[in-house]
Amino acid sequence: MRDILVTLICLGALPLAFKKPFVGLLFFSALAYMRLQDLAWGFARDMRWSFYVAIVTFAGYLMSKDKRPPMLNGRTLIMVLLVVVVGIGHLFLAEGREAADVSRFADYVKIIGVAIFTTAVVRTREQLRILIWVIAMCFAFYGVKAGVAGIVKLGDVYIKRGPGGMIEDNNDFALALAMSIPLLLHLGTSEKRAILSKGVMLMIPLTMIAVVLTRSRGGTLAMAFCMAILVWRSQRRLVGMTLVGLSAIAVLALAPKEYKERIYSIKDYQSEGSAASRLRAWAIAMRMVQANPVWGVGFGRFQQNYADYDPHPTPEVLAGEGVIVAHNSYLQIWAECGSIAFGLYLLLIGLSFWDIWTIRKQARRRYHSSWILSYCTMFEAALGTFVLGSVFLNRAHFDLIYHYVAIVMVFGHVARQEMENESRYPTRSRAGHRGELTLSPARGFGRTPGGSVRFRAPLIPQRGN
Repeated sequence: MRDILVTLICLGALPLAFKKPFVGLLFFSALAYMRLQDLAWGFARDMRWSFYVAIVTFAGYLMSKDKRPPMLNGRTLIMVLLVVVVGIGHLFLAEGREAADVSRFADYVKIIGVAIFTTAVVRTREQLRILIWVIAMCFAFYGVKAGVAGIVKLGDVYIKRGPGGMIEDNNDFALALAMSIPLLLHLGTSEKRAILSKGVMLMIPLTMIAVVLTRSRGGTLAMAFCMAILVWRSQRRLVGMTLVGLSAIAVLALAPKEYKERIYSIKDYQSEGSAASRLRAWAIAMRMVQANPVWGVGFGRFQQNYADYDPHPTPEVLAGEGVIVAHNSYLQIWAECGSIAFGLYLLLIGLSFWDIWTIRKQARRRYHSSWILSYCTMFEAALGTFVLGSVFLNRAHFDLIYHYVAIVMVFGHVARQEMENESRYPTRSRAGHRGELTLSPARGFGRTPGGSVRFRAPLIPQRGN
């Protein structure tokens, strides 16, 4: 029955995806992040629904009369250069005992392609908000499901794997859930319908519980860093720090003994088995970098070359057993793809942060509060969560981070366009007070509230006064 339902939903979405490419992007995102097909058990589970939706959506985009080209800026060019550099190293210069995996590289090309395509079909504030809703709800579905199970079973739940795809590993699943928390907080605090706002806010603690139930130490540290950013950017830091502190105490008090032991083992990283293996993998990754500084050993070929760079390989390692991944996204892309790709990767993330901070600086000159400032905090926390979490995870080619980079690009375009229009055509408030602007509030989901919200703008002194 599930397979029939999933098939009907996917087939029904194809005409809409062709007619409206933005709807196709939304459905593709749902398939990628919610893994709708993995909820089935039969034939629908193995169907390439994401591929079909992507093809139909792109065809509809090409046939559209009012289509716009993707945004052309530094980050777009960096993503294209990443594909070129990684492709050259992987297909022509890679080392290893096996032939290059073309299908794996093709998946990476698709990830970059979806990110760039997002900048072409998402161009308005409303579209941006809807996309954020879809992504947040996809992860909230699993966060709420696991969080409720954890409460019912008093924490006696161990999430050993995620739903599938890019979040099949429990550590990747924990990171994705942690990255969704800022989105949920923004949607919950900006939503105008009280019942919907409370519902979204309730999803946050349940999602946090789900992260804990994965037993992922990297996910827990990333979530803690996420909360620190949100508290620091809040207007009530003392209240925020108090709530975070109480939440941490509650987690430690109610968490299973096994989870506590894993958290406490962080301080004994030199002797603890999992942490020690990570340190060993990092050392081997650096040897790969030193031997292949420009092009690396090849995309996804860290494990193939592991034994050749292990100074003291065991018989199991020589036989291809007991080999581990890099366990660090930065060392992963550096060792596998070389210094050029590594530099581009860091630049891509760095420019995204710079764009967020620049927009925040511009918005603060105009408003005490604004949807723009709220979005800045949301994206800053989400990207910051990945930056820290990826130190412990092998996720240099995580679909979500490239999609977030593209969404930040869209946000920057929309925010600057709105601020520019306000500067060119300032609107007086009803009270007529000097220095105030009347702006439309952030729209709720499926509702356009009446009235207006005032944001105070700084007074600009007149010359000659």
